[in-house]
Amino acid sequence: MESQKKHPRTFSFEFFPPKTPEGMEKLRATWKQLAQLKPRFFSCTYGAGGSTRDRTLETVLEIQAAGHRAAPHISCIGATRADIAATLELYKSKGIGHIVALRGDLPSGAASAGEVRYASDLVALIRERNHFHIEVACYPEFHPQARSPREDLASFKRKIEAGADAAITQYFYNIDSYFRFVDDCEALGIDLPIVPGIMPIGNFSQLARFSDNCGAEIPRWLRLKMQSLGDDVASIRSLGLDVVTELCDRLLSAGAPGLHFYTMNQAGLTSTIWQRLDL
Repeated sequence: MESQKKHPRTFSFEFFPPKTPEGMEKLRATWKQLAQLKPRFFSCTYGAGGSTRDRTLETVLEIQAAGHRAAPHISCIGATRADIAATLELYKSKGIGHIVALRGDLPSGAASAGEVRYASDLVALIRERNHFHIEVACYPEFHPQARSPREDLASFKRKIEAGADAAITQYFYNIDSYFRFVDDCEALGIDLPIVPGIMPIGNFSQLARFSDNCGAEIPRWLRLKMQSLGDDVASIRSLGLDVVTELCDRLLSAGAPGLHFYTMNQAGLTSTIWQRLDL
């Protein structure tokens, strides 16, 4: 963990692009509330195969117009080099200087992975333009499709060597997985900021489904305790706030270079954790 302590702390909040005008209104209220916490940047996700590109851009531009730094996500799978180049030119022309680069998911029914198959290739393409600050993803509990932990670390290292500036982790509740991952990265000579991704717990059954798909482990004690609360929303929320606040507190105390909150387009839980941490 030693190398992480030298990086300045970065706090950021992530949204997804809403599908409806009502969703956009709700998100507007959310980012305005969270903007008062003065994060370093906001980010906005990108649907499979770039399916939400326009709404991602619209969200980012609206936040940027209010004077905040906002980073669109961009994914490469299923895209051609020309598609990616056009998106990057568009982002640059709109004054966007910060980007989250991911391999992404193939849209269902799509036949091929396209010309740019790996996140490291995407990072290299973005770096050629030398205009953007590039964030990449990493997986303390390893990517669900990785053949081995060693291979997953090698793939992360390729993204760094291609020109990434910083990394954001998949969320986790097992704090040792983060510390071990950072130590493994240090051993490979990786010393860029590795910011923990934080998922507040609101709806537990939804989180459990989501976690099973993305390979984020929910510790058995937490799963059983949450399941025993049934539909008691207030108790689930209260336990979730305690668990996630303690996780954040321990991460920051150990020298983690900030926190990246997966807000699910809601301000309440993230704001409460932030206040409890006295940031």
